[in-house]
Amino acid sequence: MKLVLKFGGTSISSASNIRYVAKLLQSLSKEHKIISVFSAITGVTDDLIRITSLIQKGNKDVANNLAKKIIKNHMQIASQCVKNPKIRKELVEKMRVDLSELEELLHGMLLLGEVTPRSSDYLISFGERLSINLIAFTLNDLGSKAVALTGKDIGIVTDSNFGEAKPLMDTTRLRVSHTVESLLEKKMLPVIGGFAGADQYGNITTFGRGGSDYTATIVASSIKADEVWLMSDVDGLMTTDPKIVKNAKVLKEVSYTEAMEMALFGAKHIHPRALEPLVTKKIPLRIRSTFNIKNSGTLVTASPKADTQKTVKCVSTIRHTGLIDVRGGSMVGAPGTAATIFSTLAKAGVNVMMISQSPSESSISIIVKKNDLDKAVNALEMNLLGKIIKKVEVTVDVAIIALIGSGMRGIVGVASKVFAAVAKKGVNVVMIAQGSSELNLAFVVKDADCNTAVQALHDEFELAKIN
Repeated sequence: MKLVLKFGGTSISSASNIRYVAKLLQSLSKEHKIISVFSAITGVTDDLIRITSLIQKGNKDVANNLAKKIIKNHMQIASQCVKNPKIRKELVEKMRVDLSELEELLHGMLLLGEVTPRSSDYLISFGERLSINLIAFTLNDLGSKAVALTGKDIGIVTDSNFGEAKPLMDTTRLRVSHTVESLLEKKMLPVIGGFAGADQYGNITTFGRGGSDYTATIVASSIKADEVWLMSDVDGLMTTDPKIVKNAKVLKEVSYTEAMEMALFGAKHIHPRALEPLVTKKIPLRIRSTFNIKNSGTLVTASPKADTQKTVKCVSTIRHTGLIDVRGGSMVGAPGTAATIFSTLAKAGVNVMMISQSPSESSISIIVKKNDLDKAVNALEMNLLGKIIKKVEVTVDVAIIALIGSGMRGIVGVASKVFAAVAKKGVNVVMIAQGSSELNLAFVVKDADCNTAVQALHDEFELAKIN
């Protein structure tokens, strides 16, 4: 098979983990054509993002110290993961070249005291640039022929929307397939840095958090791979968060649409856009654990087997959000009221996660991230209070709970079962929303009631018996 494997940061968090992953790739490459994609080492992207905010605040010394920590950590791992002195020397030299480029970039940013979206993407792309060196040289140390390539090297071309770039798929497919196929013909193992590509002018761009998944599926779509495996520290997609429900189970099979819903409702193991490149080509995706390879994980396909079509498959949560209730008699029957409210929030840079409007049109309920709450309320009060809005009410700590499953479509009584189950536990539902697809039913409760509600629903729909 032609397989694209993507490894998360926890899979390569130490020299011993890097050697383990390299041995796994080497063993798989005896039977399959393997293309691997890597995230940065755990915590490195967060540190690089923190450096950008420190530069903006003028904290040069703290930014420098954090950069030194990143450099020291990578050099330490480089000296430990390769045994052959000659190959180790080559790795250290390659790391020095990349790290001196990182230092030069930092120096320039510190000198100017400013961070542009373009320079920010360039800086945070270094996490993956450094991790692929470690993997490729370790593979060479084990006797394989591997080459480290960034998204730009491999041929991923994107628009210039720094921080949330989208690939230009036609150009990307041509370039990526040409580069990868020529490497596979030479029996080389491509080790690709995830998360980043380059725009048409050669500027480094990034796909946003979790973007290495996206890189893997872009590459898979370009080379018509047989499967994509997303390797992390979990066995697959779960029926719910195992920290909340002890007997949560791994889901054997879900559809693309169910997986997309799960990603949007907080399943951290998939980038919400990562499935897009696979859908048209119907390439299956597996979510599985790096360290428990015997478990085949969760298979994501276009049409799952009939025996996996349960009414509800998963209870997802998004914790610590804020609820804003906007009320006013003048909102009733006034065209464009909702548009005015949402454009006001958009201008303030606030992402609306969920909405519900009463049929009387006199109130709209809006869910936003907790850290966007002040910004959102200020924007509404400054621009609209006393005009089309009479009152803005805020509930600070709420949680979204979503039930996901394509088997819910057209089934009578799902909602009554859901709300009866949470009512029995004394949980008050603050807001409800259901999409027209009937694939998910989402509602909002106080954050303190979240665990109780999730446990009640997991029991009600017998998700512990799902497989």
